[in-house]
Amino acid sequence: MNPEFNCIIPVLPSADIERDIVWYRDKTGFAAVFCDDMYAVLKRDNLYLHLQWHADTETDPLLGGSVIRIDVNNIQPLFEEFVQRGTVKADAFRSDTPWHYAEFGFFDLNNNAIFIMERL
Repeated sequence: MNPEFNCIIPVLPSADIERDIVWYRDKTGFAAVFCDDMYAVLKRDNLYLHLQWHADTETDPLLGGSVIRIDVNNIQPLFEEFVQRGTVKADAFRSDTPWHYAEFGFFDLNNNAIFIMERL
């Protein structure tokens, strides 16, 4: 079975996860479906936004590289392809995250983080 790309999910920097969850709920209608002190997943209809906390320091800039998450079906062949290409190492695969996804990630030449993920 070939892999199938479903959607791209932006991960936006946040200086205050709790504050931003309330703002997105009140101002955009997105509701939190997962959150902790460092990360939140917001949903409205079939759209998702993720928020990731940053300290806004020199080593953790609030406006640093961007992050995207690419949702797929049948992730394993993609992971094997990216290992063959030298994009990721063979131990980069996470088979069951706390948010119930299998995933792997890498950085592009501009330090943007790209995660490929599949819902379990």
